[in-house]
Amino acid sequence: MTMYLYQKSNIYFAQVADDIKDIAEREILSLGGQETRPVYRGIIFKADLKTLYTVNYCSRIASRFLAPLIRFDCHSERYLYKTALQIKWEDFLSPSMTFAVFSSVANSTIRHSKYAALCLKDAVADYFKDNFGERPSIDAKQPDLWLNLHIENNAATISIDTSGGSLHRRGYRKNAVPAPMVETLAAAIIQYSGWDRAVPLYDPFCGSGTLLCEAYLYASNTPPGILRERFGFERMPDFDRRIWGQVKDEAESNIIPVCRGLISGSDISGEAVRYSITNCSAVDSEKSIEVTRRDIFDIERIQDRMIICNPPYGIRQAKNQDMDLFYRRLGNFLKKQCGGSTAFIYFGERKYIKSVGLKPSWKKPISNGGLDGRLVKYEMY
Repeated sequence: MTMYLYQKSNIYFAQVADDIKDIAEREILSLGGQETRPVYRGIIFKADLKTLYTVNYCSRIASRFLAPLIRFDCHSERYLYKTALQIKWEDFLSPSMTFAVFSSVANSTIRHSKYAALCLKDAVADYFKDNFGERPSIDAKQPDLWLNLHIENNAATISIDTSGGSLHRRGYRKNAVPAPMVETLAAAIIQYSGWDRAVPLYDPFCGSGTLLCEAYLYASNTPPGILRERFGFERMPDFDRRIWGQVKDEAESNIIPVCRGLISGSDISGEAVRYSITNCSAVDSEKSIEVTRRDIFDIERIQDRMIICNPPYGIRQAKNQDMDLFYRRLGNFLKKQCGGSTAFIYFGERKYIKSVGLKPSWKKPISNGGLDGRLVKYEMY
């Protein structure tokens, strides 16, 4: 039986946005990972199979977990192709299945990531054609197997995506308003807020309900992967179904009920409220999350609560809206009508922080897609 690199070393790579690696590292350690080492765009860590399954099922912050198969010096496309042909691809795939490759290249002779990915795709397809007479198909959206190729300083690593696609796709978001917040970012914001799961949490700009859903998953100890139909590690040659069942049973035994009213939100858009209710119901079968249609400036008060929100900006707001005026009104609302509350506001466009007119307790840079955003904490007394 072929021994792959991850089997020899028990070392894996967590793909994590650089802005949130601090809490991702703590999370990996809390879930059983060991010897963590933050690196560019991720965290290297050591884990046994049970821990690998656990981090995939229970991580709220990481995007993917990669298991390296081989690592080699790679100075040409030809050598990449030749080396990839040496992997026993039937350990992971059959000709009737589908696969896809995502790649990255930096400071190497091979300069284009798409071309590097094409070389690996060709090698996998030709391997099956030569050995089995037929090729597996490419499916760029929902393949049976995701492969990762990373080449940096002419050192190449081919890995299996043990997550089977980005973990931010929890499965609860059936509908969405324009520019919805990424689920892993919403989970990170809740972690940075330090919410104790006792003080009522309110989102007055709930949109598609992403922050509400992530708050519920956190408050109830529900594994974020509970709605995923499959994981990439199920395609690995050493997949242990017994251990996987044990991981699920243990994680789900820790789920606790959430009191009605602990998590609530509102939005001025009726469409957003409908989307939010639908999405929240996918994780909250008891309907403990309360969502209503309201303009924030029509709310009498939000006192003694944790306010966590992502106000409208740019693409999410009418072009003729005076955003400076909007944020000035928001600052006045927080100051006059939110006594005893603490607000964590994510600014997709940080230029509006000054418009709020309140002194922040702290600001943290957190990117959201192409936005250089900031999470800002305000304490109202």
